[in-house]
Amino acid sequence: MPKLYFRYGAMNSSKTANLLMVAWNYRSQGKKVLLVKPQADDRFGKDMISSRAIEGAKVDIIMDSKMNNFDNICLENIHCILVDEAQFLSETNVEALREITKTIPVICYGLRTDYRSKLFPGSKRLFELADVLEEIKTICVKCDRKAIINAKFYIHKKDRIIIRDGSEELDLGCEEKYQPMCWKCWSS
Repeated sequence: MPKLYFRYGAMNSSKTANLLMVAWNYRSQGKKVLLVKPQADDRFGKDMISSRAIEGAKVDIIMDSKMNNFDNICLENIHCILVDEAQFLSETNVEALREITKTIPVICYGLRTDYRSKLFPGSKRLFELADVLEEIKTICVKCDRKAIINAKFYIHKKDRIIIRDGSEELDLGCEEKYQPMCWKCWSS
């Protein structure tokens, strides 16, 4: 029976590279996959899934926060749906993906928490509904422990000052704004 998977990790844990490799594996066997991402993620172009490690791919479906079904999308002969940046999905999006798993497996990749260590709404709903939860691990930028926090920072006189509290408003960025850290380094 198809399942809903949530593969989560801190930033720079190769989540998107993993998604692109899974897509390549399916396609190399002649199987069809749909690549999906939330509309909120436009860092590397609205219609692209991009990785710093390997070549990106064009998105098949961009989900806006109100999308609650796949009724207008042809799912015939689709073997798997792969979702990038799943933390930015709405609860409604996750519930729509859950329904798809009656016939097609869905693998979602994303962050668990924001820079304040709070669950993203999409991640929270995935933790509640997913059949399989898999952590993709990476290490802290300051030590060798497992990173679990996406530390947000600003630069002051060449020092990176960690921001631990603030707005829950979406603030997209990469290494220029965020780093993976363990709890000990983040909270010190």
